[in-house]
Amino acid sequence: MINPCFLEATVNPQMGLTPRGSLEGTMNPQMGLTPREYQNDVFKVAMKRNTIAHLDTGAGKTMIAVMIINEIAKNLKKQKPPPNKLIIFLAPTRNLVEQQFNVLKESTDLIVDYYHGSKVGNIEGQKVDEWDAAVWEHETNKNQVMVMTPQILLDALRNAFVNFEMICLLIIDECHRASGNHPYASIMKEFYHKAIKKPKVFGMTASPLTKKGLAESVSSWHNMGGRMSESGNMSKRVQSKWALFSVSSAQDCEAQLTILESILDSQVYTIDDREELEKVIPSATLKYCYYQPVKFDHQELKLKLESSQSKLEVELLDMQTSVEGNFQDTKEKLEILRKRLSNDHAKIIYCIDELGLLCAYEAVKICLANAPKAAEECDIFKESCLKCSYFLEEALSLIGNSLPNGHEIIFDAGCDYKNLVAAGYISSKLYHLFLLFKTFGEAAKVSCLIFVERIITAKVVDIIVKRVADLSHLEVSYMTGNSTSVDAMSSKLQKETLESFRSGKVNLLFATDVVEEGIDVPNCSTVIRFDIPKTVRSNVQSRGRARQSGSQFVIMLERGNAKQREHVCDIIRSEKCMMHTAKKRDPNSCVVKPAKIKETETYCVESTGASVTHDSSVSLIHRYCSKLPVEKFYTTKPDFKVSMVEDEFQCEMTLPPNAEFQSISGPLCKSSHLSKQLVCLVACKKLHQMGALSDHLLPHNEDPSEVKSSKIKVAPSGAGTTKRKELHGTTPIRAISGTWGEKVDDGVKFYAYKMSFKCSIADVTYSSFVLLLESKLEDDVANFELDLYLVSKSVKCKVSSCAELHLNAEQVAKAKCFQELFFNAIFGKLYIGSKQLEEPRQFLPEAGQKLWNPSYMFLLLPLESLEPFQIYWKGIDSCASAFEFIKKNPLLTGVAQSTDSIMTDSDSTDIVHSADKKNPLLTDEKQSTDTVMTDSDSTNIVHFADRSLHEDEVNEVVVLAIHTGKLYSVLKLLKDETADSPFDGDAKQYSSFTDYFKKKYDIDLKYPGKNLVLLKQSHRAHNLLVDFNGEGSLSLKIKAESCKVNTDRQRYYARIPPELLVVIDARIDVMKSLYLLPSLMHRMESLMAASQLRAEINGHSTDLHISSLMVLEAITTLRCNESFSMERLELLGDSVLKYVVSCCLFLEYSKKHEGQLSSRRAWQVCNSTLYDLGIKCGVQGYIRDCAFDPTRWTAPGQLPLKPCPCDHEIETLQVPIDNKYQTEDPTITVGKCCDLGHRWLGSKTISDCVEALVGAYYVDGGLTGAIHCMKWLGISCELNPSRITEAIEIASLYTYTPKIDVIQTIEKKLGYEFGVKGLLLEAITHASGQDQGAGYCYQRLEFLGDSVLDLLITCYLYKKHNDIDPGELTDLRSASVNNENFAYAAVRRDLHHHLQHRSGLLETQIEEYVKFVATSSTDTNSLATKKSPKALGDLVESIAGAILVDTKLNLNEVWRVFEPLLSPIVTPDKLELPPLRELMELCDSLGYFIKDVCRNKGDSVIVELRVQLKDVLLVGEGTGATRKIARGQAALRLLKDLEKRGIKRKNQGQDGDGQIDNKSDNKSGTTLSNPNLSRNAKITLLHPEPAAETSMLNECLMEEESKSEIEIPVLKSINMKKGGPRSSLYDLCKRMQWPMPTFTPSEHKSRTLMEIGEGEDKRIAFNSFEAHITLTIPGYGDIELKGDQRADKKSSYDSAALLMLYELQRLRKLKIGEEE
Repeated sequence: MINPCFLEATVNPQMGLTPRGSLEGTMNPQMGLTPREYQNDVFKVAMKRNTIAHLDTGAGKTMIAVMIINEIAKNLKKQKPPPNKLIIFLAPTRNLVEQQFNVLKESTDLIVDYYHGSKVGNIEGQKVDEWDAAVWEHETNKNQVMVMTPQILLDALRNAFVNFEMICLLIIDECHRASGNHPYASIMKEFYHKAIKKPKVFGMTASPLTKKGLAESVSSWHNMGGRMSESGNMSKRVQSKWALFSVSSAQDCEAQLTILESILDSQVYTIDDREELEKVIPSATLKYCYYQPVKFDHQELKLKLESSQSKLEVELLDMQTSVEGNFQDTKEKLEILRKRLSNDHAKIIYCIDELGLLCAYEAVKICLANAPKAAEECDIFKESCLKCSYFLEEALSLIGNSLPNGHEIIFDAGCDYKNLVAAGYISSKLYHLFLLFKTFGEAAKVSCLIFVERIITAKVVDIIVKRVADLSHLEVSYMTGNSTSVDAMSSKLQKETLESFRSGKVNLLFATDVVEEGIDVPNCSTVIRFDIPKTVRSNVQSRGRARQSGSQFVIMLERGNAKQREHVCDIIRSEKCMMHTAKKRDPNSCVVKPAKIKETETYCVESTGASVTHDSSVSLIHRYCSKLPVEKFYTTKPDFKVSMVEDEFQCEMTLPPNAEFQSISGPLCKSSHLSKQLVCLVACKKLHQMGALSDHLLPHNEDPSEVKSSKIKVAPSGAGTTKRKELHGTTPIRAISGTWGEKVDDGVKFYAYKMSFKCSIADVTYSSFVLLLESKLEDDVANFELDLYLVSKSVKCKVSSCAELHLNAEQVAKAKCFQELFFNAIFGKLYIGSKQLEEPRQFLPEAGQKLWNPSYMFLLLPLESLEPFQIYWKGIDSCASAFEFIKKNPLLTGVAQSTDSIMTDSDSTDIVHSADKKNPLLTDEKQSTDTVMTDSDSTNIVHFADRSLHEDEVNEVVVLAIHTGKLYSVLKLLKDETADSPFDGDAKQYSSFTDYFKKKYDIDLKYPGKNLVLLKQSHRAHNLLVDFNGEGSLSLKIKAESCKVNTDRQRYYARIPPELLVVIDARIDVMKSLYLLPSLMHRMESLMAASQLRAEINGHSTDLHISSLMVLEAITTLRCNESFSMERLELLGDSVLKYVVSCCLFLEYSKKHEGQLSSRRAWQVCNSTLYDLGIKCGVQGYIRDCAFDPTRWTAPGQLPLKPCPCDHEIETLQVPIDNKYQTEDPTITVGKCCDLGHRWLGSKTISDCVEALVGAYYVDGGLTGAIHCMKWLGISCELNPSRITEAIEIASLYTYTPKIDVIQTIEKKLGYEFGVKGLLLEAITHASGQDQGAGYCYQRLEFLGDSVLDLLITCYLYKKHNDIDPGELTDLRSASVNNENFAYAAVRRDLHHHLQHRSGLLETQIEEYVKFVATSSTDTNSLATKKSPKALGDLVESIAGAILVDTKLNLNEVWRVFEPLLSPIVTPDKLELPPLRELMELCDSLGYFIKDVCRNKGDSVIVELRVQLKDVLLVGEGTGATRKIARGQAALRLLKDLEKRGIKRKNQGQDGDGQIDNKSDNKSGTTLSNPNLSRNAKITLLHPEPAAETSMLNECLMEEESKSEIEIPVLKSINMKKGGPRSSLYDLCKRMQWPMPTFTPSEHKSRTLMEIGEGEDKRIAFNSFEAHITLTIPGYGDIELKGDQRADKKSSYDSAALLMLYELQRLRKLKIGEEE
């Protein structure tokens, strides 16, 4: 049942802190609830004029706000068109914002969202404070109501992200805060009162009065060490101040209300008749609890504590004085420590005086627990922290000595509290609080809030009350604010504590004023003011927390303290006066006294309207400084120095050295504080004019893509990412196009390119060929050598340009016949159509197929000889004759294709089907083989279809089978076999060869008694570009994937009657060479594409000489499985891009700091930018991203055997750049082209190719070539010599004379003398050196030097190690180019002494690192366990940058200096991977999973890594300052453990993957088999039990499950798609930390087709695969299974994995199809 009163907040378990008015929000008419009469009254008044609703806590003010919002929204909808207006609801705290948002969301049908500083938006994960104009525009357009903190709105208005005139309704919760510089007041003063169109204002408060009263003065007086007299009297000086705090008079009330009304431009309104309100709002009964004044002052103890504290403070001052002038950070920290010490002392004294010794004792313990930790601080600060801890320990001892033994249990049952009070152990005030608690009933009904002024009070009293035995039935907790103080409480803990109190788990909640305002506790029955309320507002709001009927509000007062009583009376009188004054307001009056807005200095940006005042300028300057590059040992902040000029103040501000300018002075003014504000305002104006602040007056976003990035991104992946895939076309190669395809009456002029072949086996020969093109090729494309790799030999191919060649029309026609016959008869088919497809069978040249395309026209012809150059016309003419023979011969016009069972090779494509009628060739009416038979009966003559040959001439003759259209070479004549001989294939189906041809092809052999010939059949082409038997740089995995040649393939031969064969007068070496041509032409076409791209890049430049092979490498991905790929060039190109862009930015933007330069560089070289540049230049069309598939390659005149029509509905060669051709679907196959050349590419591949092209041009063309390529891409990269001169001139102005000795020493160590000493001085000056007056630091040079060393080292490694894998090259660079390596070099070369800084912490860390290096080994893994100071690595980089500028960008000179400095540079044999990565790679190769457990212990991080082997669980533990270091140590320990067990590490000289020593894996076990399984499982148990009946196995397993404490994993379902069962099994193994299963495949071949699989998986094929799977379960044993036969290897793995999952279910190791 809903409470008749609309409560100010209700409990929502999911929110923790819930919206006030969530019940009143149910006033939505659709829910059938209506507001009360007084709420309607306020609503009506508020709709007439701007109103401040003054209503009690819990009166339902939020409901009235909802009513106003709905009414305003309804009126807006009536307007045509509806105006673009906003309703803004302001609440002062984050919790209140979220609460009010939930109310509005539930109570209106408007679009609502909330905003506060902690909220992270959906836009790139940024917090609200970091949003730009575009995001704010999106939010304001999206929402109708925006709930936010006032600071968020104020910032958005000042930055011109929100236009104030867009706001039609402004609701201000807790509007009494609108005074002084509060954001409420600033919004009204800066924007509302200056606006032409003002919004309606509705304010809400329970107490408009906010002046401070007696209580705060008492508190302040106590803080100064003052005490009241026994009578409660204060000194006359203090008494004279009370008039300032009293608000009892009607004049004061009127004045405060008038000021509030003026600021908010609203009138206060409260209800006149409170009868209805008092009925529905529970009114707490006011009670007073009096306690006796303090009688025991503990003066001696306090004097001892004072003495100890004073002594320590003197020591800290001495330490502060003794710190070297250079170490400013240490001085500042010591000053903070002194203040901390003073605060701790004050807390202890306060607890002694107000709470007693027991509480003081606990207070000291709390201070000790919060004492500063100095694990990574300088030595002097560590010592100071220890001294502070010693002081607290001494204080603990002193107080402890004043307490009785066993004081921890002093509050046990039967405790005499009065004696404790008399002894001073607890105060009378605390004792009376205990008495109050004792008056409460049973715990279930107790819900009490105790308000205290100090956090320390809440903490210590909470501890003490928990010890009181008489109160043990009550649950106690405390709640404080979440400020930045050491005693603050986290927001999460706040919510948890408050929820416990709401739910009744906590009965007594000690709280500071954080619970007074806005946070609801509806079940609270008692509120106790342990410390009296300071203000009227505090009193009203804390009383309002007592929400239950019959609740109590108790104020604790010191007996006899007249001032306390008077203060409380003043508060009560003020509250009544406030109510009376508010009631006097005329509800019909709309006149408000105009606000007196003091004119403030303001700077406004005309273009946007953004503004900054002198009030906001200081925070803007601090924000600007915070955005400067961060240094761990230096805080980027402004420094202010105020000086007196006559009677006025002037402030000089110094900014960090990396700011746009270093110092500026402000105008003269009358106030010191104002002078600081005004100098900041002047600085803001100057920073904006210099571009450091944007037009929205924010630190400028250095991303040049600001416009682009401001767009709302929906997809999580963008351009240049791996996840995104895009459809792109392939750029046609112009060099292989031709116009001679149809009309060749006058012949054709060709450019001839010879192709010769030399085999590694001397007696194996190949015919030379000639490539005839209409275009002339570049020299490096027309002349090159290439190795092709066959199974047992290699062939060196040499291509060379010959001369121009003219062929007449007849020669061209014959050449085309040769090309059509040979390429189709070997790699394709000469006949098309079949009975199965219900298409007539046709001879290809007569079928009307378009075999010659103008965009792909060339001739490949055999040569008679190379020298002299002569084409093999005899063989070509023979092909033309064979064509004519077949055209005139109607033999196969009615025969359809089918499988030739004699050709059982799975590669064979010889398909022939039976005809509907007998072959007319073999009848008497038609032409037959008789035409070529002679009357001679000589057995030495072999009669072919077109001629007869002597048997001695038969060997190695090339023949064409006229029934299949395939080319063969004759091996020999089978003198013992004729067509009537028994068939050697399926003898059951065919009795003889004659029977076979009759049944299979419906051919009646004319001469079945003639001998058969044995033929070597043709086979499909293979990728011969990869040396799969050699020692290349490709990994074994790539070789295995790229080479599909079966080296153990059994050869099959054909036996065919000669009467079905046509003789081709071509040499056998011509046929052999044809198998080489697809791979050779693929490489040549790739070089043509690379040459074409090179021509586009070079343009008209004649100075660049970049090889086409280098460009080809840059456009070839690893997926192509070539012996080269773009990875190496990509790595180099990345460094070149980074260097060139860095130089340009450094020189062009001499005033921008390192952070701005880094931001610009990051954008210019990021994948997204490079992707855009690559797309614009068409790079995507040249990329080769798929392994060469010879079966897809076709020569001109060849019909594609495997057509791949385009299914993307794109008819053009190029694909439009459109979102519909982009996807994130992981199932998309990348690289495979359709017949139009369209293919899917990874988006990142394009940006990688851009980097690789830059790298290629750098390798062959130097820096000039790389810059030329970058300009072609569209990258602005002009290295202007005048800019270099300017940079040198700026550095020459630095005064280096005081540091001349340091400079000369460094120059001697470097072996280089600077022409401009100021460059070196800048390079060695740390940011903290600002305090020495230096207006510069090394950060800009570090930015430059980072890119220089990156390029130099990468280039060195690229040239030095040209035979290593790209991944290994990347590892070498990572090991060489990093801060740790540079820091080590700085220490080793003794450069660290010369770093100019003023940081004590940095000095300490350098000293510790130097000691560590001196005592550690030099391997990288040892050094990785100690983090080096970043400043040391930065020092090396900045010196490199300085030398580069001093030498005017002479890279060779920089390398001359730095090569010995960085030597020895790591080599592949010395490369040590980071321990964690090495462990991960080793475990991955062995199928083991790593589990990571991390925990914090003080300032250290402890990481535990676990690896489950088959027989043991290994655990490695590491400790470090960061998680990374701790994980590295843990991994190092695990690697050593693995090595002891025979699992060798790669870094220890092992070749290949890690392996387990078999000796360490021996297990004695028993094998059990289950005959009931469809696939017999073999289970080897680690600890076998005595043999048992197999039939009892299931029963035993069930019993084992019931006894097991290990939870059985649940698999909800198994994905039955391809790869699904394996993924399910892998995920299970990872979850359970079982080693990965191993699969062993076996292949079964058949000479005939067979059905494989069942259902949807059924396939027909010659080969099948079966997989054997083994899974080891640690502590259990091995399970082995064999899967079902499948048509491919991966499907057989899936079958085995599926059976294993079901076997695990049977063994009670897994549950399938159940909910977890």
